[in-house]
Amino acid sequence: MTSRSASHLVLIPSYNPGEKVFETVAEARARWSPVWVVVDGSTDGSGERLQRIADGDPGLRVIVLPDNRGKGGAVLAGLELAVGDGYSHALLMDSDGQHPADCIERFMAASRARPEAMILGVPIFGDDAPLIRVRGRRISNWWANLETLGAGIGDSLYGFRVYPIAALRDLMHGQRWMRRFDFDPEAVVRLAWRGVPPVNLPAPVRYPSAGEGGVSHFNYLRDNVLLTWMHIRLVSGFVLRLPWLLARRSGRR
Repeated sequence: MTSRSASHLVLIPSYNPGEKVFETVAEARARWSPVWVVVDGSTDGSGERLQRIADGDPGLRVIVLPDNRGKGGAVLAGLELAVGDGYSHALLMDSDGQHPADCIERFMAASRARPEAMILGVPIFGDDAPLIRVRGRRISNWWANLETLGAGIGDSLYGFRVYPIAALRDLMHGQRWMRRFDFDPEAVVRLAWRGVPPVNLPAPVRYPSAGEGGVSHFNYLRDNVLLTWMHIRLVSGFVLRLPWLLARRSGRR
């Protein structure tokens, strides 16, 4: 039975996702309502097909952006509309089949129990996980925990998460970054700086092959340069906030 909510929605940013998006949306809708898809300037016809599906499904909404804004930009567009419709929390999941729809209800329940927190997925990798991606995230996780002085971020890159919408929206309005592949790690670090506590939950992650309809827009050189520049920004912010972070950490003891 599909769970329905007036406060928590599933938000799926999508850019040229291939056929996998239709399976992703169907699986999400089987478990939750509402589900919103933000079509981020896609040119593959997926937006039109999703809209036809939404025309017959009141639990599905499709938002089509005229140009590609990046994952963070697509998320922000969805958040703006969600605030206007009275939603307080959004579970983000990718459109490419990597994230587990069968964990949606568990993550939403955790968010309802801790509405002030961000519910962060910690990936359980299978044999299909590229080794370079598994090893590379260890570096990003190390930096994220340094930059937050050990706030407890279980994984900085896994995008299957529930965010308090107002906190994330206000954060994104306050600075120009977090619009592309840097969105996931920068969001958790900056929200932790603002006092939003992390709650970590394990969740499996899949890497569908091309034969299974998997599509990846990750560019190893471009996106690692983007992440490096992001961590330079965050380390600079960490240094400026260090006295305050130390005082807050001492107060928790």
